[in-house]
Amino acid sequence: MAEEIHLTREGHIATIVLNAPERMNALGLDMFRGLRRLLAECERDGDVRAIVLRGEGGKALSAGAHIGEFSEWRSSKAKAREYAGISVPAFQALWHCRHPTIAAIQGLAVGGGLGLAACCDFRVCGRSSRFGVPVKRLGLVEAHDEMAPLVQKFGANVALEILVLGEVFGVEDAVRLRLVNKVVEDDKVLDAAYDMARKIAEGAPLAARWHKKFIYRQLDPRPIAPSEQDEGYDCYDTEDFQIGYRAFLAKQKPTFVGR
Repeated sequence: MAEEIHLTREGHIATIVLNAPERMNALGLDMFRGLRRLLAECERDGDVRAIVLRGEGGKALSAGAHIGEFSEWRSSKAKAREYAGISVPAFQALWHCRHPTIAAIQGLAVGGGLGLAACCDFRVCGRSSRFGVPVKRLGLVEAHDEMAPLVQKFGANVALEILVLGEVFGVEDAVRLRLVNKVVEDDKVLDAAYDMARKIAEGAPLAARWHKKFIYRQLDPRPIAPSEQDEGYDCYDTEDFQIGYRAFLAKQKPTFVGR
């Protein structure tokens, strides 16, 4: 049996594939566990410079939670809390991954699928892609940890529209809500996602990781500590800065080494 989630590498770009096309890549607990494990593997790998997340089959990044597991795992408050103890850390691992992440959305990104996309740094979709978190139809509520990326990255008004109206909507609304970075023809989604990944990988990887860290830190209302302010200048002591500076003066393309 094929793994429900797996990791591939090509150069500095890693790809995490949700591989359950028979159920539109609906997210089961094994998939959440696998996602957290594969992201930890990428975290340890300093040669990774960008991660593409995609769904197998071309019809969905993910259609949401695996409903077949609800009777066992989400039939009571106690069970739902236990379920969240596995699912939420996977979402958080994606959100807080040090490497830039790109969601390649072919078809649906609904429920937990939109949650995964929201946790990524960039989102590329096709013109027929559809989005939403229609949990109102099940009488469900997104808990605080589950909705945090959506609220903090896109705002309370966007989260209210998605969760309270509970509609499944198309690309026009996704653009209006600023949920997606790029819209392309359906058959060009992967090309566009990997083109973005290559652009990221060509840059200084330490700079990309610092920018991601610092930008998300701005969402935290706590004052920036002096040690954090100081970290903003660490780049000047890196080998990559010297490489980039010399290449700029020589009008050459730099080849960064991640040190």
